[in-house]
Amino acid sequence: MKTVSQLLDNKGRQIYSVAPESMVYDALLLMAEHHIGALLVMRRDELVGIFSERDYAREVIIKGRTSATTAVQDIMSTKLITVSPDSTVEECMNLMSGKRIRHLPVLEHGKVIGLLSIGDLVQATIEYQQFLIKQLESYIQG
Repeated sequence: MKTVSQLLDNKGRQIYSVAPESMVYDALLLMAEHHIGALLVMRRDELVGIFSERDYAREVIIKGRTSATTAVQDIMSTKLITVSPDSTVEECMNLMSGKRIRHLPVLEHGKVIGLLSIGDLVQATIEYQQFLIKQLESYIQG
């Protein structure tokens, strides 16, 4: 099974982020522009949180706040679970399932080098299973 580093090599290491002081509305515009479901919240080079569609739904819409007047830092997730480039796709899937999260920041030597979504991991798992099936078919056909 692939490592996170290999997955990032294929997917790319593009990171989209906002500052903690950014308004939720601006974060949502950035997410819509790039068709993504979460942003890293960075203070300079330091990861301080994640802002996701789930945070928006639970902390803005349901609580009657407005996205134009609410800062990302007021609603972002701060209990971050991260992985290293050496982690495997399987380890990440187990972590995401167990913790019920959809995004994993990837850190190397304390610096953010990427972000994985559950979709990235599902796609990698499907590709790996397809590879195994082809190998088995080739073995059976001799």
